[in-house]
Amino acid sequence: MSEFWLISAPGDKTNLQAWERMNTVTSKSNLSSNSKFHIPDLKVGTLDALVGLSDELGKLDSFAESVIKKIAQYIGEVMEDSKDKVQENLLANGVDLISYLTRFEWDMAKYPIKQPLKNISEALAKQVTQIETDLKARSAAYNNIKGNLQSLEKKTMSSYIQWQKTYESLSDMVVPRSTKMIAEDAEGGLFTVTLFRKVMDDFKAKARENRFMVREFYYDEKELKCEKEELMKLASDKKQQYGPLLRWLKVNFSEAFVAWIHVKALRVFVESVLRYGLPVNFQAMLLQPNRKSVKRLRDVLNVVFKHLDEVAAASIMDPGMDIPGLQLSNQEYYPYVYFKIDLSLLDCS
Repeated sequence: MSEFWLISAPGDKTNLQAWERMNTVTSKSNLSSNSKFHIPDLKVGTLDALVGLSDELGKLDSFAESVIKKIAQYIGEVMEDSKDKVQENLLANGVDLISYLTRFEWDMAKYPIKQPLKNISEALAKQVTQIETDLKARSAAYNNIKGNLQSLEKKTMSSYIQWQKTYESLSDMVVPRSTKMIAEDAEGGLFTVTLFRKVMDDFKAKARENRFMVREFYYDEKELKCEKEELMKLASDKKQQYGPLLRWLKVNFSEAFVAWIHVKALRVFVESVLRYGLPVNFQAMLLQPNRKSVKRLRDVLNVVFKHLDEVAAASIMDPGMDIPGLQLSNQEYYPYVYFKIDLSLLDCS
């Protein structure tokens, strides 16, 4: 998958010329693929409310990212032997994720823009929270069936191999190639072995040391039949749940991903208003950096937009510079508004 940078700068004439410079340089030097990221005219509200919303959106961004990552990983678990096909099942509104990002359009029906920003944020949070809750319930039910089935199918396989490798050397006077499995139940297999009576106690002790259980076995045809029926039922239940579960995962991955990108759009809007002021006038852009040119692209952006925050730009260009009054948090800070969209977190291979 890929990493994207969602950035914004003021939309006045001077900065539009800066955008043109950036596009020319990045295109000519093959530093990145760029596309406009359209954010509608949202209701601003008060600046105090925006400051509080900025913190809430940061938390919601991380939460939504974690949910889509969980869904993508669980799709890989459910598909088991078809993990190589997971990526083709990760779609947003029916298209691949990169196409959705580069052609992003605000969903006016789901998130009406006439309502306050806080209402939109709360609607997104409620949606993603519900998806996570449903994911927990559905995955728990499926995992229970899958776990029980695997327990019945595989519980004894490694022990069988170990037994075949070691039984002849557990004591002296064991007849080579004399073991045979004569019965099997949910707890394991019953094997016979031929040896001299006088080494029987020693053989039992060594068998226990190697975690082989020596016990009486009572053949119960009815019980064995019940266990086989349980195995068949679990296999059938798993097969019946697989299709509906995978469809639910695909639909809700799309829903959660779309919600996540709307959260990113909200963050760009809020931060742009807080950074550049009113009236609202900024241009958002989506950049897909060339993997080999990340540092060069960052340098170009800092040069092109350094006029937006000369102090921050100077500290970025020279990290060793001590600038009084400048305190940068652990969060990445640049002269322009910047948020990263990392799709590599969805790689399940």
